[in-house]
Amino acid sequence: MRNAALVLGVIGGLVAMLVGFFSYGYTEFIAEYGEIEGLAKQVENVGLIRAVSFLSPLLAIAGGAMAKVRALWGGILMLVSAGAMIYAFGFNVFTMFPVGFTALGGLLAVAAGKPDEPKAHF
Repeated sequence: MRNAALVLGVIGGLVAMLVGFFSYGYTEFIAEYGEIEGLAKQVENVGLIRAVSFLSPLLAIAGGAMAKVRALWGGILMLVSAGAMIYAFGFNVFTMFPVGFTALGGLLAVAAGKPDEPKAHF
């Protein structure tokens, strides 16, 4: 389960980076060039979108990397990352895979109560 959590967290974080690049770039484009009537308008909370665009992939990749040794901490980081993506971006065609991979990786990491090493987090 820890290996699956590692892979899902890292892949989910990499896909979340693509969503983050687009979201951050979109807010920058609209701030620089203005809204386009009927096509593109600025989001309500630019700071939230920019913060989650940076932090969510970071938390997902870090949580995935931690999943083998510290499964509980890694799982919590991945679940926070998935929750932040849902809160900021919603669940849509662009976020379904990063949210799904990251949330599933987080659940698998938290469920790994009996680690391969003698240290257990329960």
